[in-house]
Amino acid sequence: MPAHIPPVSNPTPDGAFLRLLNVLDTLRTQCPWDKKQTMETLRHLTIEETYELSDAILDGDMQEIKKELGDVMMHLVFYARIAKEQQQFDITDVLNGVCDKLISRHPHIYGDVEADTEEQVKQNWEKLKLKEGNKSVLAGVPTSLPALVKASRIQEKARGVGFDWEEKQQVWEKVEEELQEFKAEFNIDSNQQIDAEKAEAEFGDLLFSLVNYARFVDINPENALEKTNKKFIKRFQYLEIKAKESGKALQDMTLAEMDVYWNEAKKL
Repeated sequence: MPAHIPPVSNPTPDGAFLRLLNVLDTLRTQCPWDKKQTMETLRHLTIEETYELSDAILDGDMQEIKKELGDVMMHLVFYARIAKEQQQFDITDVLNGVCDKLISRHPHIYGDVEADTEEQVKQNWEKLKLKEGNKSVLAGVPTSLPALVKASRIQEKARGVGFDWEEKQQVWEKVEEELQEFKAEFNIDSNQQIDAEKAEAEFGDLLFSLVNYARFVDINPENALEKTNKKFIKRFQYLEIKAKESGKALQDMTLAEMDVYWNEAKKL
């Protein structure tokens, strides 16, 4: 017998959220797939949904953002439902917990602490986290973050307690220093054998310093690189289409021939 479909009787945030809880409760008890899911089986799907939301944000597609937000929200409710079954916590505990944390970490709003700038807010945030029991300022950076995002978060956390450069010119000088060190290890002007391990280490230092400079000039390095990825994909696919239209395979074309189409793609 089909389950009762919860109506859209209350078009408010409270009503819509309750509708989601009711739908998920029904699926969890009646759908063979939903019954089998655990936090572990959902984990990789949640990561995928988060990346899809990220893509929609970079594309500026508001309808897609709305859809992906719903998917992520469903996952969050699903985790809470599983925890409730295990008698660990429920969605009410989750929501109250985050509200309590936000209130306690915003004493400049809910208390008598002074914080008139974004930087002061960030510094207060990190100090409060240490008071709450974090052993390190960097403890809140997930170990499984992609390396580029992790580098940015590490630097932001360190800045929160005052460990940072004072001027962006200092950071750029560090970029140039790291570039020279990488070139030295890479033996760019000679035919000597490369020490791959040292070259990799210097390249890592160079990337880290570039991320640092990007932060100083308010560029999100992850967003910047992903936009470049998308731009390259679009231009390369144009190149593939034009090559096919001319009856040629890319591997049979010269670089000069490819450059003609590549430059056309850049003008689009």
